[in-house]
Amino acid sequence: MVRPNRATITRRWMTALALVAVACGNEPRSDAVRDGIKNSPPGVATAEVRQTVMFLGTSLTAGYGLSPDEAFPARIQTRIDSLGLPFRVVNAGVSGETSAGALRRIDWLAQQGPLAVLVVETGANDGLRGQSVDSLRSNLRRVLTRALALDPRPVVIVAGMEAPPNLGQRYASEFRTVFPEIADEFKVIYLPFLLNGVAGTDRLNQRDGIHPTAEGAMQVAENVWQTLGPILDSIARVPANP
Repeated sequence: MVRPNRATITRRWMTALALVAVACGNEPRSDAVRDGIKNSPPGVATAEVRQTVMFLGTSLTAGYGLSPDEAFPARIQTRIDSLGLPFRVVNAGVSGETSAGALRRIDWLAQQGPLAVLVVETGANDGLRGQSVDSLRSNLRRVLTRALALDPRPVVIVAGMEAPPNLGQRYASEFRTVFPEIADEFKVIYLPFLLNGVAGTDRLNQRDGIHPTAEGAMQVAENVWQTLGPILDSIARVPANP
């Protein structure tokens, strides 16, 4: 996997650190979570039952600074619809959420209906705040434990994330390795660095240097689709139970 230029990312992440309180806010309230699900793109009308693909994430998933149809989950829904696949995308991204917040939400989100696929994008705000890598690891383990206990059991994808390099090489390295290690431990699918090809590229990021523009979100959607697309195609080919 090609890594973004670290010198450029350092500059961008340091700017983001100064703006994160404004850009991301506090941990989400329950009404914000409900609104996020209620306003998720429903996809095209169809007589076929649609299975749910849920994106549990931060402002990167929610589409901070973008219109709802520009966020990368909406781009995924557009691709799904264009291919005639029977899936409905739910954008459960909330700005400012840490892995602890994702853990608090996972049980409630699971009650919204059976999930075919759960994409877990969390940790960006842990890194921005320099929070403990051990805490991130523990929260991710607990999120995956609960997700994999669901019946029916969804396919789970863990998205990789990078920490701000200005927090030190050791922290950045330990942070980066959490995601593939947890994915391997739980035998779930690992999606390499979510912002690959976007982080550190001026034209693909908003003025804060961390949230993708509409064009950047299209690249993120492409990154996600490389992993998610074959999974959805495989699920769609399985005959429904009579």
